[in-house]
Formats: sequence, C-alpha cells, structure tokens
Amino acid sequence: MTEEKISTSTLLSRLFKTRHLGRFMEYYGSQMDGQPFSAHLGRLCEQRGLLPAHVIQRSGIERTFGHQIFNGRRAPSRDKVIQLAFGFGMDYDEAQTLLKIARKSALYPKIRRDAVIIYALDRDLSVIDLQDTLSELSLPVLGKE
Repeated sequence: MTEEKISTSTLLSRLFKTRHLGRFMEYYGSQMDGQPFSAHLGRLCEQRGLLPAHVIQRSGIERTFGHQIFNGRRAPSRDKVIQLAFGFGMDYDEAQTLLKIARKSALYPKIRRDAVIIYALDRDLSVIDLQDTLSELSLPVLGKE
C-alpha cells in the first residue's frame, strides 16, 4: 500500500518491531517480492547497453533457452544465473546481487566450486575459462545440472 520506498534494513527493522503481522504485510506488501527476474535482466541490458543475444552468447547458455529466460518463460537454475553474471561481465558483488534477485543461494567461498567461480569473477575470466578451470579441478562445470 505504501508508495514510500524504504531500504531493506529499514523494512527488516520494522518487521522485528511490528506487533501485527497482517497490518505490516498490508502496509509494506508492495515493497516485497519485487519485479520478475526477466524484467531485471531487461533493465540490466538497457543500463549496460547490451543486447540479450550478446549476453546469452557470452554466458554460454543455449540460445533458445537463454531467450526464454529473458522473456520470462523459463526460470533459470542457480548455474544459469551464474552464467548470466559472466555474460553481463559482472564482478563478484554484482553476481551475488543477481543471485539474490533470482532467489538463488549466494556464492560461498568454503565450497570448492563456488570458490573457483568467485576467483573467476574477481579476475574477469570468461565463462569458457571458468568451465575449463572447473573441469581441470574435477569440479562440475556450469549448466550440467
């Protein structure tokens, strides 16, 4: 109901303080759940001056499947979101945000495979270089879920 945009930390603080969850949800419900993931991808392309086809190609995702993600007909797996982060040329923090928006688990450095992905993001490696490194280390490559 509220048009006032509030930060996540403010929303969390108010949630902890509320005595009436129903009223809280009614008042702040519009601040939750955000836009569809596909809309976020479209906005990213616009902000970065990229075409979806270019992002899909750089991500190593099959073309038809990639376009289905961009138009909202398919929901991406965690691996596909990570591949999209590489397609957009994102750094570690941007990739973590993309995973959060897609409602996928964050990259965690105590997981070997995630550590390699974090390393590749930090060094601006291509998705192909990442796949090669994962394979060399006998870890599952992206997209083989």
